[in-house]
Amino acid sequence: MKLSTLSLSLALAGLSAVPLAQAQNVVADKHTYANLNEVVSTHLYLDLTVDFEDKELQGFVEHTLSWQNKNARTLVLDTRDLAIDKVMYEGQDGKWHQAKFTLAARHAVKGSKLTIQMREQAPKVRIYYNSLPQASGLQWLTPEQTATKTHPFMYSQSQAIHARSWIPVQDSPAMRVSYQARIQTPKDVRAVMSADNTAAFVKDGDYFFTMPQAIPPYLIAIGAGNLEYKEMSHQTAIFAEPTILDASAAEFNDTQAMIDKTSTMYGEYAWGRYDLLMLPPSFPFGGMENPRLSFITPTVVAGDKSLVNLIAHELAHSWSGNLVTNATWEDLWLNEGFTSYVENRIMEAVYGRERAVMEQALDAAGLKELLTQIAAPDTRLNLELHGRDPDDAFSSVPYTKGQLFLMYLEEKFGREKFDPFVKGYFKAFSFKSVTTAEFEQYLKTHLLEKYPNVVSDEKIQEWIHQAGLPTDAPNPTSDVFDKVDAETKAWLAGNKTLAELPSNTWIVHQWLHFINNLPRDLSIEKMAELDAAYNLTNSSNAEIAFAWFMLAVGNGYQAIYPALDNHLSQIGRRKLIVPLYKALVSQGKRDWAWNVYQKARPGYHPLAQGTLDDLFNK
Repeated sequence: MKLSTLSLSLALAGLSAVPLAQAQNVVADKHTYANLNEVVSTHLYLDLTVDFEDKELQGFVEHTLSWQNKNARTLVLDTRDLAIDKVMYEGQDGKWHQAKFTLAARHAVKGSKLTIQMREQAPKVRIYYNSLPQASGLQWLTPEQTATKTHPFMYSQSQAIHARSWIPVQDSPAMRVSYQARIQTPKDVRAVMSADNTAAFVKDGDYFFTMPQAIPPYLIAIGAGNLEYKEMSHQTAIFAEPTILDASAAEFNDTQAMIDKTSTMYGEYAWGRYDLLMLPPSFPFGGMENPRLSFITPTVVAGDKSLVNLIAHELAHSWSGNLVTNATWEDLWLNEGFTSYVENRIMEAVYGRERAVMEQALDAAGLKELLTQIAAPDTRLNLELHGRDPDDAFSSVPYTKGQLFLMYLEEKFGREKFDPFVKGYFKAFSFKSVTTAEFEQYLKTHLLEKYPNVVSDEKIQEWIHQAGLPTDAPNPTSDVFDKVDAETKAWLAGNKTLAELPSNTWIVHQWLHFINNLPRDLSIEKMAELDAAYNLTNSSNAEIAFAWFMLAVGNGYQAIYPALDNHLSQIGRRKLIVPLYKALVSQGKRDWAWNVYQKARPGYHPLAQGTLDDLFNK
């Protein structure tokens, strides 16, 4: 049903039926200007028009306010590269009044502080604004940059602090807010959000969304483009461009089984539906856990479900991250470590222990390599960013070291004790934001003291606050990989030909282990032999292609470069491009890499552009 402005106002009059975020004590977050100790926004109403021509969102956001300090009259919000037109507040008389506001100079990391002054403690405030084309949290794609080549595409990426680039908001994971939105687009463009997408089933250019559960602002998300819709189960569906819709639905049709298994292990799924939005290849991440509608890269549509652990990861965030949220970005491991652990438990439950252990081993190997490359302080779970952009917190440390920490606790206490602890943790902190210190206290009370003399507090401190991995950290190994290693050794020694290796039975995980563990000084002859036998340069699996290109760049194998040019030009997932650019620069191929980057850059997301601009500017 298309809502007119009048009917929309009438719909909003029933706002009390929507559960609002409850005011709560909030911790100090160094990455926000918001005066959360004085006033907290509990509900947002967004009224925005998607303007593809000018590459901007235009309209207003209305905040419902809960005042924490009886003397406060000022609301401070985070913004970045927003044009603010005017600010109005609703007075106690029920009328709207103009508010004074100041927009401070732009800080390189935090953006511009928006200070709003009111004569009274207003129940609501509206900010009329538009985003700018350079908004770090939005990407605007021309029709030529999409799969179907017929319609433009726009999508958001609000994590970590990019929501402020398209909404004036208290941009901190320390607070939570519910929201409603009216989004207007061209009539042939479908809009979707991290909310109830029922209104998006009918493509008419005028969409109304409701997110009744309170979420941190980084989980507010929007997408708009030539999107079609296909059900996978009673609870799951795919939104995607027509060219990838059927393939995505076939690839991810185990999503319902994942939901069912996870609900059994860790408590009922709390968000209603769980749908997936397939984004263009420029999406800089594998996925983003936006509640009710995870955003997914098309690079995981491999045709054999070999990369669906990414779906398990984003689904796991429905418990870890979305339900229980890190209170600051220095506590990121609470989101990602728990999620990586739950992801692997989902994979084991749906696809078996053997596959789950292979994925553990691959991730652990990647972490160990990273630990040799980054500064020791950044290898701690509880990070200190010292004013750096929270995007710098994202590495395999919070993900895989966090997962290994939880695997360590599981091994020490046994699943019969550890599983109820994890389930209890999700229940105890449901719809709340948690600091590392609060987790440590919960761990001490509900596991360490409940089952004494199993793991010491000193060991917990070592895992969370000290650099690197403890010497007794889990070291996942796979018998399957041991067999791959034996075959690799036989080939390298000349005892077997490639034709004699049982590679036709290998799954993607075995191929990745095989390639990643080949010598970094393999001869050109051996590289050519591998390529001739397996056509690795033209692999259609994005993860295998990446692993092969990394090996080939390091070994000086020139035959890859036309295909590598295509790889770097066609996808924008940072995991699959940034290490390659770095390897090219370090191997003396800077000029070639720069030329490719200049061609590819317009199709990359601002987050990828920023990372690569820094690389080439050094």
